Amino acid sequence: MIRDADAKRRGMAPRGKVLLALAGLLLAGCAGQASGNIGGWYSARGAVAPSGTRIYVCHAFGCARKTPFDFSPAHMRRFKAILAKGRKSPAAERAAIAEAIAWSERTIGPVVGSDKDVGGYDLHNAGVPGQMDCIDEATNTTSVLSVLARAGYLAHHQVASPVARGFFLDGRYPHATAVVRETKGGAAFAVDSWPEANGIKPVIMPLDAWFAERS
Repeated sequence: MIRDADAKRRGMAPRGKVLLALAGLLLAGCAGQASGNIGGWYSARGAVAPSGTRIYVCHAFGCARKTPFDFSPAHMRRFKAILAKGRKSPAAERAAIAEAIAWSERTIGPVVGSDKDVGGYDLHNAGVPGQMDCIDEATNTTSVLSVLARAGYLAHHQVASPVARGFFLDGRYPHATAVVRETKGGAAFAVDSWPEANGIKPVIMPLDAWFAERS
């Protein structure tokens, strides 16, 4: 009996290591999505990439609707002022990014009809114009960030491809987020607008931690 118990313990140890290794590979693979081509994200979801200072706002879930919105020179000056607050450090810039995204949503909302968009899981609003799921939110946030990056307003970050996590089989509902990477060191951060209602600052957190969340 003792030998059998020892054998079971010896047999469990390698399996445990394998599971940990697989979990690590899965997390690394998920994080690697952010290294993908942003254009591929748009094309795979029927979205339209920004052009100049025009973005195409996804709404009605899954980018079912796309409404063009042009940021005016006054809008761009406001963005520049907000992002200037983040010049001193990457952390300060992430705080400024959160403020800029929230401001953009409040600006876009009355025009597109997304000013009443609710945050989080709201499947009953699927297909409703102006309401957004995580695909819409990740795409729109990426579009705004891309406009800001091209304008030279980001000093410490580059805009990466959005990423997705969860596929039911792992016990998690599918979810997506926009991503930025620090220009020095390459640390990646989720810029997740989906949990909050329109005009509320997005959740910004290390991408690895975002992937590890169970919600």
